[in-house]
Amino acid sequence: MIDSVLIANRGEIACRVIRTARQMGLRTIAVYSDADRSARHVRAADEAYHIGPAPAAESYLDAAKVIAVAKQSRAIAIHPGYGFLSENAAFAKACADAGVIFIGPGPKAIEAMGQKDRAKALMEAAGVPVVPGYHGDNQGPAFLHDQARQIGYPVLIKAVSGGGGKGMRLVERDEDFPAALESAQREGQNAFGDPNVLIERFVKNPRHIEIQVFADSHGQAVHLYERDCSLQRRHQKVIEEAPAPGMTAALREAMGAAAVKAALAVGYQGAGTVEFIVDGSNGLNSDGFFFMEMNTRLQVEHPVTEAITGQDLVAWQFDIANGKPLPLAQSAIPLVGHAVEARLYAEDPENGFLPSTGRLHALSFADGEGVRIDSGVEMGDDISPFYDPMIAKVIVHADNRAAAMAKLASVLRQSAVAGPKTNAAFLAQLASHPDFLAERFDTGFIDARLDGLIAPDHGARHVVAASAVRYFLQDRVESLAAAKSLRSNEPSSPWDATDGFQLGAPRRQTMAVVIDGEEQLQTLSFTKEGMGLDGSNATASPHIFPVSDGLLVVVDGRQYHAKMHDYEHEEEAGSSQIGAPMHGKVTAIFVEAGQAVAKGDRLFIVEAMKMEHSVVAPFDGVIAAVAARAGEQVEEGFAVVRYEQEEAA
Repeated sequence: MIDSVLIANRGEIACRVIRTARQMGLRTIAVYSDADRSARHVRAADEAYHIGPAPAAESYLDAAKVIAVAKQSRAIAIHPGYGFLSENAAFAKACADAGVIFIGPGPKAIEAMGQKDRAKALMEAAGVPVVPGYHGDNQGPAFLHDQARQIGYPVLIKAVSGGGGKGMRLVERDEDFPAALESAQREGQNAFGDPNVLIERFVKNPRHIEIQVFADSHGQAVHLYERDCSLQRRHQKVIEEAPAPGMTAALREAMGAAAVKAALAVGYQGAGTVEFIVDGSNGLNSDGFFFMEMNTRLQVEHPVTEAITGQDLVAWQFDIANGKPLPLAQSAIPLVGHAVEARLYAEDPENGFLPSTGRLHALSFADGEGVRIDSGVEMGDDISPFYDPMIAKVIVHADNRAAAMAKLASVLRQSAVAGPKTNAAFLAQLASHPDFLAERFDTGFIDARLDGLIAPDHGARHVVAASAVRYFLQDRVESLAAAKSLRSNEPSSPWDATDGFQLGAPRRQTMAVVIDGEEQLQTLSFTKEGMGLDGSNATASPHIFPVSDGLLVVVDGRQYHAKMHDYEHEEEAGSSQIGAPMHGKVTAIFVEAGQAVAKGDRLFIVEAMKMEHSVVAPFDGVIAAVAARAGEQVEEGFAVVRYEQEEAA
């Protein structure tokens, strides 16, 4: 029996596994890199062991180091979480060879489903419908380009290994295929050590619906209903919910049966998710779904399934690893209410969703019935550039979908997360969007409405400005009020009055507040009742956090930086230097000194938090210098390229 477990992961999933393991009386062992020495999962575990430098390839992805710690700590089992080594068949086999229980399926099942091309062939043989496309071994660029033409655009290029949207590119025009293929292969190599891809038809009006499955060592398998993961950006899930909106009994039965058939076809054991693409053109129909892939692990969005079924899926994993039969038969698994999860990331939606790093000056959420927060960080922790930028998963459960979405939006708008910028306001906009609430959505929903979803709230700027002025003048206002109180018993004199009395109209004064680099004028009025601020009566309740260079003000989930205008320190406008948009590794440079570039040409690529970010030329010009090399780690703002703008003829 398992009495101790090493969690071969980090962040919120490590904390999540530790929580259930503790409840089951298990000894918990954490591993950590240099960047995670004081991380929350390290503090939460009974024991913790250092396994290497910050880059995942030298720490969390080093199977030999992880297994060595398992032996040193006398761990009976290893739980891989998700990501990293969770779908690595060689790691599962190495665990077995070392006499350590791997909490998950066997190596053969991982291998069968881990390669998307082979998995599709296996599912075709098992009678599970698959999306038309090319899933073969020929990886020649010209051959793959020809296959895309035969399939017909739009097509999806997908890395055959891994998941999470890594190595996936949507191509709508033939001329864009070569660059997209090169980028997908490079990202697949960096994320999974495998550059191979498959090409498949892009289903129009697609819904992404997945089925949670479990199988035990006694030949039994069940599904725990579906999750809708259609709200995506860059092929990464943003909001997930269960059950799927518009799901019919017939489609649920058909998809559930197909998912169980898929698990049994590979002799599966443990938790897994079978992902389908569903044609949503004319509603959800039992003949309109296609197998995409199977994730042989626990999913990020598993809490919504736990919410509607009342089950602890991590506890199920431990029980099955101990050789026990499935806890419930298919007919006994409940489905109650509606649950939704939003992934709160450290990223800046108004700046292309670039990752945002730094110290968390605040981290708190509204509490209440049906609200669950899964997080791997706490106030005072740092968001590192080396790993996934998730701050927390915000999960809510309610009687119905409308109530769940309203609760989610409310929690997100009341959140107080300060330091790195977050997507909280963006998520709240999504959860309350009329089309989404009316169930008119597919996987392209966010891209089609992106400008409106990230549009700045100009009304909130008045709240921020008023909050900043009130904060900076607070000491002065309080001292005046105190002086007035001390004189309250003395004979009154008009010369000592501090109530703003004057013969004309109430005195008004305008002050300049700099909000996110832009000046905002704030008007103060002085009357006998005291000082008044325009915007101070707004309905939004700001959260204010002082920092070394001003204030961080969070309004409705969106963070602003505010400071009083300093007329003596104006910044120089314009720059010929193109800096790195975030801390990361330069993976490719496309220009050299003396080269002419046109607006929109790619200059270089920076990889951070497991995603590639292309930097393009903002105007026509000539490259003056290149200050970095491919493979080099750079700080945010480092001037990678310097060039001169071409003068108009």
